[in-house]
Amino acid sequence: MEKINNFWRNFVWPTKKQWGQFFNVASKKEKYTLSVFLIIALTGLIMLGARFYLNHSRIEPARGGTYTEGFIGSPRFLNPTLSQLKDADRDLCALIFSGLLKYNGQGELVSDLAQEYKIGDNGKIYDVILKDNLKWHDGKDLTIDDVIFTLQIIQNPEYKSPLRLNWQGVEFEKIDEKTIRFKIKNAYSPFPHNLNFGILPKHLWESISPAAFALTELNLKPIGSGPYKFSKLQKDKDGNIKNAELISFDKYYGNRANIDKIIFQFYSSEELALNALKNGEITGINSISSGQAKNIKTDFPSFNIYSLQLPRYFAIFFNESQNAILTDKNIRQALAYATNKKEMIENILSGYGQEINSSFLPGMTGYSDQIKKYDFNLDQAKNLLDAAGWKDADNDGFLEKNDQKLEITLTTADWPELAQTAQLIKSQWEKIGFRVNLEIKEIGKIQNDIIRPRQYQALLFGQTLSIEPDPFSFWHSSQKKDPGLNLSLYENRDADKLLEEARQSLDNNERAQKYQQLSSLLAEDLPTIFLFSLDYLFGVNNGIKGINYQGINITSARFGDVNHWYIKAQRKWQF
Repeated sequence: MEKINNFWRNFVWPTKKQWGQFFNVASKKEKYTLSVFLIIALTGLIMLGARFYLNHSRIEPARGGTYTEGFIGSPRFLNPTLSQLKDADRDLCALIFSGLLKYNGQGELVSDLAQEYKIGDNGKIYDVILKDNLKWHDGKDLTIDDVIFTLQIIQNPEYKSPLRLNWQGVEFEKIDEKTIRFKIKNAYSPFPHNLNFGILPKHLWESISPAAFALTELNLKPIGSGPYKFSKLQKDKDGNIKNAELISFDKYYGNRANIDKIIFQFYSSEELALNALKNGEITGINSISSGQAKNIKTDFPSFNIYSLQLPRYFAIFFNESQNAILTDKNIRQALAYATNKKEMIENILSGYGQEINSSFLPGMTGYSDQIKKYDFNLDQAKNLLDAAGWKDADNDGFLEKNDQKLEITLTTADWPELAQTAQLIKSQWEKIGFRVNLEIKEIGKIQNDIIRPRQYQALLFGQTLSIEPDPFSFWHSSQKKDPGLNLSLYENRDADKLLEEARQSLDNNERAQKYQQLSSLLAEDLPTIFLFSLDYLFGVNNGIKGINYQGINITSARFGDVNHWYIKAQRKWQF
């Protein structure tokens, strides 16, 4: 060891002249040996440097790139006070506008424009404080006055906002330049979920009358405060919106979005969107049907499909006022036992769904797997009908009683999964002697012509809750008529009491117990057959990074963490 140390102490690197003399007198073998040695040494140094760099640096998102999403449908109102009825409106508004609170990619309600909120008077007062230095896309300051202005529009019936029902009876006042106070008559535990409404700029909207509110150009050229600002849109020769372009907002209060530009291309069908994907015109699709998911995975291996569980479910809602046969609980139970949910999920949903037995899904306050179930059992169904006096007297395959056929009309929307499910239910129910008539209605007409006037005998449809549910409008007897959503016209005093008490309780365990009791009542009375929750499928090219979902509350919440998405990346030193 001492010899090695002495060697390096006395070692002198050859001069340029000495190197030249060496190459003049060295043999080919010596030159070759030295060259190999130098190459190996240099390679070693490069690898060592590269390893050091990799160990002391990390890949970080960089700004740049364009994400182009194919969207099935088209926008009408890029206005958060009017945007609740169309997916395209909601999704674009989620990028353009900000609320006091918002849902992130994990389904959590988190701060948006609000710095914090405080609860007082046993849940009847909420003070919300804004963050500093909030800006509109046109550079103006965003203030409490904008929040109050937006709420006044929502509450005013002349503006016809779909959000008005959520804000009836809520009082609010400006405390200071950064604070607004909300007052509600009774404690209402899900109230914070109302605070995700998008806020309008007062300085642009205050001069617009209620009559002109839905017609103004601002509805298609919006100014918001979200992570992306509106750039432009294009229409086809018929006036339909072809695409819309948004660009990253450089004065956004949070981290500026990495992707410079998001373009939405609008299509009237999934087939047209898939053709655009095939032709390389888009890098994402807003919604994928379960029937197409397998084909997309095979045909587009670089395309990631995110399967997300939304707090929504699909069920059959009975309307006893339209068909007297349904007043007999034995009939409803027979139909429940004759319904094979597993067959629906396997054959129609391609496995992208889960069987359910109540309106409270796993992960929700109030969920319980101990609720009474009506597992598929044809013999049980037939026995119930036989005990109720229904026989096939004329051997036509359908039961009758007192010259009345056992007949029912099932109505649903012309959405592919629902229409196919209705056909399957028809075949299942006919196996126990029911004559089933199907009515498949356009999705736009079913709301106005069928649901609002309650013109159906049995309705196959879906309902959406919040992660922190308040099913009051779905099951309380006061909500039997439009605009309530009690689609089974269910009436039970005990259920009403549970719903009223649960929404006023600030104790999560107490609410859960009351909702479980409600589920037991619904399972016993059976105004509805709960079928399945359907996964929301959303596809993005794997070149789009930074997408991380655990669960979302609504489809537009897939953009809740959009500022973390990225296409380009860079490596930076870290020590």
